[in-house]
Amino acid sequence: MSKPFDQDKPIYVQIRERIEDQIINDQLKEGDQAPSTNQLVSFYKINHATVSKGINSLVDEEILYKKRGIGMFVASGAKQKLIQKRKASFIEDYVVKLVHEADKLGITDNEMIQLIQQVKRRDKQ
Repeated sequence: MSKPFDQDKPIYVQIRERIEDQIINDQLKEGDQAPSTNQLVSFYKINHATVSKGINSLVDEEILYKKRGIGMFVASGAKQKLIQKRKASFIEDYVVKLVHEADKLGITDNEMIQLIQQVKRRDKQ
């Protein structure tokens, strides 16, 4: 959780994504208590309003829920919601562009699959 923030993206979005990553990676499971706003402010040394904005966006999407006086908790079905949202985003942000560029270059579907497999093998080494 201690990697530096990306200057090209709002910090509250990055706080949100880091909590989402913890849910997707099972570091936070359904029903687990999420880090408090104060813990995140102290850990990252950032403004309370910035952290709150990231947390509240997760509450608005029902990924986290509040227990008054106790804290924030991971909602039931949160992981599946996040995976579905990220898959849809992945398709729009990467796959559509990949397919369009492959079409321009005359790369066939089979060639594209082979290229993806090559990259995956290379990354495993």
